[in-house]
Amino acid sequence: MKVGIFGGTFDPIHYGHLITAVAVKEIRNLDKIIFIPSFIAPHKTDRISSPPEHRIEMLKIAIKGIPYFDYSDYEIKKEGVSFTIDTLRFLKNNYKDIELIIGYDNLLDFRNWKAPEDILKLIKLVVLKRKVISEPLEKDKFYFASELIETPTIEISATDIRDRVRNNKPINFLVPDNVMEYINHFNLYKD
Repeated sequence: MKVGIFGGTFDPIHYGHLITAVAVKEIRNLDKIIFIPSFIAPHKTDRISSPPEHRIEMLKIAIKGIPYFDYSDYEIKKEGVSFTIDTLRFLKNNYKDIELIIGYDNLLDFRNWKAPEDILKLIKLVVLKRKVISEPLEKDKFYFASELIETPTIEISATDIRDRVRNNKPINFLVPDNVMEYINHFNLYKD
């Protein structure tokens, strides 16, 4: 089985994540995409996210009934800062063929991740390249080791969604209806 790993804060998961995941699955001919919400993202240690139980629950209801989408709560259960290398070592016990899906901005900083060389030994690095992004002036070994793919540009931001909820603006068409109902039911993002 060939799986794609799609990590993030998912606070909340939205249509941009889901549409991108479908595109990657099709472009890379993957059997499954596994969404992995981080407990604390290494590059977002200064930001307070929604409680992990809410983020994982929204993710579960967003992908329910979609046979090629799955999730892992490994990083949530592990707690602490979520380092990709640790998660990949864990997943290698169950999956031989793993593709790690990251954004183009993450590729430019990939050399600063924990154990980037070891990550490349475990997976194929797949990078979401938007058509509007220009090439970096200096390309490193991680750039050349990655597979750049163009996916639809979906301009939806979790930060914008949280701001809209906080300001009593609608979030229809930004998140699945069941995620919107969950946000409203638990009064998320109002503080």
